[in-house]
Amino acid sequence: MMSDHRQRVGRIGEKIANRYLRDEGYEILGTNFRTRYGELDIVARSEGIIVFVEVRTRTSERLGTSVDSVTLSKQQQVRRMASIYLSQYCLADSPVRFDVIAIFLQSTQAKLQHIKHAF
Repeated sequence: MMSDHRQRVGRIGEKIANRYLRDEGYEILGTNFRTRYGELDIVARSEGIIVFVEVRTRTSERLGTSVDSVTLSKQQQVRRMASIYLSQYCLADSPVRFDVIAIFLQSTQAKLQHIKHAF
């Protein structure tokens, strides 16, 4: 079970990522889509492409960067959940992309890195 602090940091990061994507012209199709395998952070559409966005937020890089935390296992999990999403919403024929938005929170500012085609 996640600690309250980690949940709070995660929610802040997802809000920042949502705002960023909207500002960049993405249409947000859903957030926190739950499956039996876990949760998709953000599902968006950009230029006809369904974009599955894994949001990683850190307040310290002591244990590695946000990007480092998207392991091969996590990538496989996101792909599995994306397949369920596409099937459930009859979007199986749509082109897809997997992005990572890494956010590093420091006191009053946030650094955001958007990695398109991350995996």
